[in-house]
Amino acid sequence: MEMQMGNEGRVKVKEWQQTYYAGDSGIQSGATTVRTDDDGAEYSTKQYSTVTTTVVSEKPAEVESQYALTRAQRVRAAMFPETVMEGTTILSTQTDPSQMTNVQRLAEPSQLLKTAIVHLINYQDDAELATRAIPELTKLLNDEDQVVVNKASLIVNQLTRKEASRRALMASPQMVAAVVRAMQNTGDMETARATASILHNLSHQREGLLSIFKCGGIPALVRMLSSPMESVLFYAITTLHNLLLHQEGAKMAVRLADGLQRMVPLLKKSNPKFLAITTDCLQLLSYGNQESKLIILANSGPEGLVHIMRNYSYEKLLWTTSRVLKVLSVCPSNKPAIVDAGGMQALGMHLTGSSQRLMQNCLWTLRNLSDAATKQEGLDSLLQTLVGLLSSDDVNMLTCSTGILSNLTCNNTNQHYYWPVIKVRG
Repeated sequence: MEMQMGNEGRVKVKEWQQTYYAGDSGIQSGATTVRTDDDGAEYSTKQYSTVTTTVVSEKPAEVESQYALTRAQRVRAAMFPETVMEGTTILSTQTDPSQMTNVQRLAEPSQLLKTAIVHLINYQDDAELATRAIPELTKLLNDEDQVVVNKASLIVNQLTRKEASRRALMASPQMVAAVVRAMQNTGDMETARATASILHNLSHQREGLLSIFKCGGIPALVRMLSSPMESVLFYAITTLHNLLLHQEGAKMAVRLADGLQRMVPLLKKSNPKFLAITTDCLQLLSYGNQESKLIILANSGPEGLVHIMRNYSYEKLLWTTSRVLKVLSVCPSNKPAIVDAGGMQALGMHLTGSSQRLMQNCLWTLRNLSDAATKQEGLDSLLQTLVGLLSSDDVNMLTCSTGILSNLTCNNTNQHYYWPVIKVRG
């Protein structure tokens, strides 16, 4: 009977091996199992050939004890690696490189969480530091000693480069007013640069724009447009640009501060990006305002704008400049000035480029100018380009091209030889 039971046991072991696992189930041999990860979700026997995480040891109980003792160390190493001494060996439970352990899976999100907490603490520290420093720094900015004002402006400039302290500063009208006052009264270029940079940094938030506007920052910034220092010019024009774009009442304030009279001469500068910002300011100020258009004309704006269209290739600059010319082209006083400056030829240079927005602006501007250019010489190249555009499928392009050709050839015997070509294309 006992021999029969023994034989039945061996048969069961064989069936277990064939059906489920390659190792002994432990039913007959009494072999123990070993946990191979921290949560105990996966197990393997001493004899194994599965894809689960396994540990090879003749004494699984000792390995289990080691893992239990070093579990806290492994978690600490994953979440706070900076606390582990250099050269320390950490017992790993990973035996299959393609499979991460649970602790390894938690390592990255734990580091992200820790970093976020550190940033939050630093943010709060920056805000508290700035709040405590504001009264003293405001007093120093109002000091009569220009050396003291310079040092204070440099400190405030550093504070505005961090968001938390920047928000604290812009919430203090006294601080912003002190910065504006220091910028207006200083004769030191470094102080001017630092204070202009402060206002530039504050202008990136709507609250900052409002503070600058309320504290009389616009007239001070307009005066900075005459600075001989390039960095001060850049800070001033970009801050004014942000105000014109986002602050209600800024356009009128710039006009009243003679901003246009200061901006138009800046068209002689050579930096394309600076010019792009300047021309966009001119467009924002002149659109829908006849007086602004006449001020631009009085300061030789059309000549400067046409010069840019002739001599630059930076697409954004050409686009912003074409927008100003488009606005000015509906002004009866500016129209002949643009044509006399060579505006028709300069705009015609950009009708065959890859920028659709630039081409469209040039076409509409040419359409507005064309009735004032009927006596203009040297338009053969422009007329040939316009005739070529008649084969376009774009309705706006066709409308502009035919309108320009109609105006240029009307009562102009010099251009009549284009009409047979136009009729054939039509």
